[in-house]
Amino acid sequence: MTENAWTRWPSREALGRAGTSRPRRLLAWIVRLLVLALLLWSAFSQRHVGLWGALAAAAGVLLAALVAWAFFQSTYEHRLLPSLGFMGVLLGIAVAAEATGFTGPALLIWCGCGVGALERLPLGAALPVTSVALASYSAVNNDVWLTTAATVAGMALAGYVLRLDAEARGSAQRLLAQERAARAAEAESAALAERARIAREIHDVLAHSLSAQLVHLEAARLLIENGADRDRILERVVAARGMARDGLAETRQALSALRGELTPLEDFLAELVSTADGAEVTVTGERRPLSAEASQAVRRVAQEALTNVRKHARGAKVAVRLAYSEHEVTLDVRDSGGRPGELGGAGGGYGLLGMRERAELLGGSLDAGPDEEGFVVTLKVPV
Repeated sequence: MTENAWTRWPSREALGRAGTSRPRRLLAWIVRLLVLALLLWSAFSQRHVGLWGALAAAAGVLLAALVAWAFFQSTYEHRLLPSLGFMGVLLGIAVAAEATGFTGPALLIWCGCGVGALERLPLGAALPVTSVALASYSAVNNDVWLTTAATVAGMALAGYVLRLDAEARGSAQRLLAQERAARAAEAESAALAERARIAREIHDVLAHSLSAQLVHLEAARLLIENGADRDRILERVVAARGMARDGLAETRQALSALRGELTPLEDFLAELVSTADGAEVTVTGERRPLSAEASQAVRRVAQEALTNVRKHARGAKVAVRLAYSEHEVTLDVRDSGGRPGELGGAGGGYGLLGMRERAELLGGSLDAGPDEEGFVVTLKVPV
């Protein structure tokens, strides 16, 4: 059942010291020490009680301080009955002080009880305690009724203002804790996303590199089976070794890209087509900045498309076009068609599927299919 305003405790954040500035905590301790010093001075300044009476009064002051500390602790732990018990002990000490002629300390304790109860107890319990304490103060105080009424109203208002201030501080502490938890969750989510991104980059690099190596190694196997000469076989083996070396270089490049150390996209495409016979690249539109993931997507699609050309359209002319527009960049890889390579059926064909998933994660698209002459791969990613 949800507690209402009359039975709800001030939060522990409100009753604790967390969130309180150091100057404010210092001021609170100064006030407490001044009150304690005033009470002790009152105990020893009364001549009618003698030395032993003064010592007994000082012991009563120290007892009141100890009970007040216990009251603060019990309210922090939201223990109602012990809190009311300690408050009753304080009120009893005030009555005893008044009965033995220590009117000043009694008035001070009653005021403190009224303010403290209203600040730290549930309102349903605080109002009776505050009423008893301030009524006792009014009955004993010798000031004119208007002054007494103003003092009582001021004490009640002070207690309620302190309560509101503590609640505001407690709410700020809870919001701060929630914000820290949200930031921690956000940081953890970002770390997981970064790990997934790294895994995706490495996967794409290895998939492309191993696929290209498979092309050459399988070609070497076919050459061996067909009794080809040594130089042709060696050429394929050397090409496979070069692909392995390039794969390592691409892995390093992917890691560099993750650190924001990308080479210009146009230079990368120019270098890529330079290794393919009959391929050319054109760039249109005003160059616009791309995110690391978008740039990597363009690079991986270009690599995968050229690998597929080597597999399925050996000897085809390849046109690579990179077009910048206001809101997106388009990569178009188009081949003129050709005879199937020695490994037209090698590989599982999952490269472009992975590229399509990558494009969709970026809010873009990838289309791949035959046209009038050959095969076209078109990637669009937002800028």
